[in-house]
Amino acid sequence: MAPKAEELELIEAVTLSHYDQNAEAYWQGTKDHDVTQNYAAFLAPFPIDKKLDILDLGCGPGRDVQYFKSLGHRPIGLDGSEVFCAMARRYSGCEILHQKFLDLELSIYRFDGIFANASLFHVPSKELPHVLDKLHAALRPGGILFLSNPRGNDEGWSGQRYGHFIQLETSVRFLEAAGFAVLNHYYRPSGKPIEEQPWLAIVAQAVNSGSQSI
Repeated sequence: MAPKAEELELIEAVTLSHYDQNAEAYWQGTKDHDVTQNYAAFLAPFPIDKKLDILDLGCGPGRDVQYFKSLGHRPIGLDGSEVFCAMARRYSGCEILHQKFLDLELSIYRFDGIFANASLFHVPSKELPHVLDKLHAALRPGGILFLSNPRGNDEGWSGQRYGHFIQLETSVRFLEAAGFAVLNHYYRPSGKPIEEQPWLAIVAQAVNSGSQSI
């Protein structure tokens, strides 16, 4: 069941506190993850020689924002964890925004692409349409949103982290309601049976105005 409005602040605060308290362990556990498949899927719709304005949504300690910078793009990171933001600034030298997902303040038409790797599943279902609307508005026409989240049919607490786990059909409904068209999807890790692929990755394009009912 989706949380009531008064629970949302607590959900975000407890989840972010978990990451603040475990930031170094998270960095050591994820810095060497092979996410080249996700990078390639996100960048595939763009012209090869175009330098992109990219938002790394939920940038964590800065692994992905640093990668996009190394390719010559103009990435900006965003995270709700103050500790992660400080780590990402030191690691990448990029601009890193300290903003919570439920209170985003993004400029209209600011980005060519938004890379949301393992981050949007922390947004409660009640708030996901609003967050997707803000991401849509921050993208230039035809912009690309990449999201990779653990899939499932549950919503609630896993330890000190809140998660909203959804399958492809539900994800598509949320995205289409916000004005996105799904271009591609796949399951990870690659090369395994579907029951051993807990991650769902989606590439979507901003095609029209959002705020439709799902």
